[in-house]
Amino acid sequence: MTEPGPRDRFTALYSSCYSRVYAYAVSRAGRQLAEEVASETFCVAWRRIDDVPDNALPWLLGVARNVLRESYRAEARRQSLESELATWVSAEELTVGDVAESVAEKAAVLRGLAALSDDDRELLTLVAWHGLRAVDAAKVVGCSTATFFVRLHRARRRLERTVAAEPDAVPGTGRFPSESLASVKESIR
Repeated sequence: MTEPGPRDRFTALYSSCYSRVYAYAVSRAGRQLAEEVASETFCVAWRRIDDVPDNALPWLLGVARNVLRESYRAEARRQSLESELATWVSAEELTVGDVAESVAEKAAVLRGLAALSDDDRELLTLVAWHGLRAVDAAKVVGCSTATFFVRLHRARRRLERTVAAEPDAVPGTGRFPSESLASVKESIR
């Protein structure tokens, strides 16, 4: 009698062991992930069909255990990345009602920054994006702190005027509402 081919062997393996691999996954991860774990386990078994021993259940449960471990690691990485990204976003931004409005405001500020001179843009970004205090930013620019404050004030006003004059700001008005200008002012402070 000839030995069964890989497809027949896998079919027999799947038929005889799937329910036990699934039950193992349910006991370790719950029903929500169990089907995914069992499916991934049998994908590994298919790819490595020649490595599967005759007594396949322990081997399959070991594969399922590794799949579960990797899913836990992936979840831990996702949570770590999520918490890192959360530190980049303020609590106020997370509670904004209309995301599109916030995006439009930020886009308008970025277009306004692009329209400013390099010097004005540098002054604003040193304070707003790089988080430098005026004393430190003045050193970067090469001027006194008092001069830096005057230049920063003027750059802020130019940015406000540029953003307020943008025709797409509020359809039909050619300007931003006062709340939006307040958020623009706050974003460049």
